[in-house]
Amino acid sequence: MSGPVVVVHGGAGRVDPARLPAHVAGCGEAAEAGAAVLAGGGSALDAAQRAVEVLEANPLYNAGVGGSLTAAGTLELDALVMDGRDLRAGGVCALPPFAFPIRVARAVLEDGRHVLLAAEGAAAFAREAGFAPGGEEMITARARERLARWEAGRVGEGWAGGTVGAVAVDGAGHVAAATSTGGTVGKRPGRVGDSPIPGAGTWADDGSAACSATGIGEAILRVGLARGVCDAVAGGAAPQEAAEAAVAMLQERVGGDGGLILVAPDGRVGVARNTATMSHAVARPGEPAWTGS
Repeated sequence: MSGPVVVVHGGAGRVDPARLPAHVAGCGEAAEAGAAVLAGGGSALDAAQRAVEVLEANPLYNAGVGGSLTAAGTLELDALVMDGRDLRAGGVCALPPFAFPIRVARAVLEDGRHVLLAAEGAAAFAREAGFAPGGEEMITARARERLARWEAGRVGEGWAGGTVGAVAVDGAGHVAAATSTGGTVGKRPGRVGDSPIPGAGTWADDGSAACSATGIGEAILRVGLARGVCDAVAGGAAPQEAAEAAVAMLQERVGGDGGLILVAPDGRVGVARNTATMSHAVARPGEPAWTGS
């Protein structure tokens, strides 16, 4: 199939079977929300952002409300949006609690002065841009439980990984990507993963493709996963073929666990993972989402 589309992921990892149906359904809702933006004439960038906002508001995922906590019990958020038309990007990292980090990232892009803002500098920008900081309501009981499991050496039990993301192509053939995360549970305060780094966890270029990656951020950073898989599409690989090869390379070169979603400007899609689950969904305007795990 081809044409406008939104693809969403809810994080690579291992979701408990009892929670998996809701995890997958949430991705479907996010993808359909993004597709509705396209149906209304919105851009790929608007659609990808909207899809991620839906996931950030859902405490099932590790982004925005319910994001993973640092070793100090604090919430530090990373997010990036990228526009394939002109390679503009905007991101935040180690951001203190704000309900929709992806909106702050979009404001960084629109401001245009910088690409990436960190920690208190990012928070100051967010307040200046009119965003209200979040509070304790953004730290959920489930997030505290995950931190307690990490402290007990049992972090891997039933958690999905480190990011949510969306990629989209609109009716004009423009692509965009958006990724948001609470990062790795128990991370050192100040740690930044792959998600807000252009070319690592997120990439969009009308000349190749758009990608949002998920998994072990340190490994994804080392191989520049998102830019590499998009370059493979530019070189003639089909998106699904490129996605599978990139995830295999991640494992072979650096022992990385993860996955990615990928869309070419003509609407072809790629989805791949090497983990037990990666909830995801594909939605085209006017059609119900196709979901998978």
